[in-house]
Amino acid sequence: MMSMDTRRMCPHCRAFITTKDRVCPYCDEPVGERAIERRDPSPIAGLIPASRFSAGMILLLNLAMFAATVFYSTKAGNANAFMGLDGETLYRFGASVPGAAFRGEWWRLITAGFLHGGLFHIAMNTWVLFDLGAQVEELYGTARFLCFYVLSTVGGFLVSSMWGHFSVGASAAIFGLIGAMIAMGVRNKQSPMGQAVRGLYIRWAIYGLLFGLMPGLRIDNAAHLGGLATGFALAYIADTPKLVDRPVEKFWRGAAVVSVGIAVLSFLRAYTGPTSPFQ
Repeated sequence: MMSMDTRRMCPHCRAFITTKDRVCPYCDEPVGERAIERRDPSPIAGLIPASRFSAGMILLLNLAMFAATVFYSTKAGNANAFMGLDGETLYRFGASVPGAAFRGEWWRLITAGFLHGGLFHIAMNTWVLFDLGAQVEELYGTARFLCFYVLSTVGGFLVSSMWGHFSVGASAAIFGLIGAMIAMGVRNKQSPMGQAVRGLYIRWAIYGLLFGLMPGLRIDNAAHLGGLATGFALAYIADTPKLVDRPVEKFWRGAAVVSVGIAVLSFLRAYTGPTSPFQ
């Protein structure tokens, strides 16, 4: 992943400025603070860096869900649940299944993105998301990041479900974040930073999709493609934040609240329904 530094791009003229600049020295336009600069640098006893706060919260939820599924599966008699979960457990906790959205089980398009099939699966996604999430949140802000994450999960598993796959994992959202980075590079294709970002993350997308074609691996490239397309489209429309008090920023903050609310509702629906592991 790209290392984070003190440079950023002016949202008005696209020139390189520093993170300390409050007025662009090239176009004399005011620039707002980044989302991560308005946060307490030590949100949870100094354990999670501010630049990775949102991704850190998602990762904690993923780990909690993994622990819950392993515990449930072990109680059901799967002695090797830590390394590989059974399909019945994943189904009960909200895995995406063929035609789910068209049978009224719409919540599976979100809950599936917080489940993982085994230790290797969650370890790989955690490693990628921890760095990639920081990059996307730094460029786009927390509100856009959350929208990209939730909606790319929906887009990815909608395609997967239509393709007839039984699937789980955060990789649909991860590919959505890769798509968001590619979109930033495409929108700023004339700048050196835009060219570098576009080239880097196009390679990441290609490598990820090729990895999914390796024989013997159960990797859902349909979810990856759906997430990638969703993240790219959303980010291309959204662009990076301008001044924080503009109406468009209020729109994205509201959209983020709605996205998180839908995710919470999905979990409530999954765990109070007839297929819930708690029934």
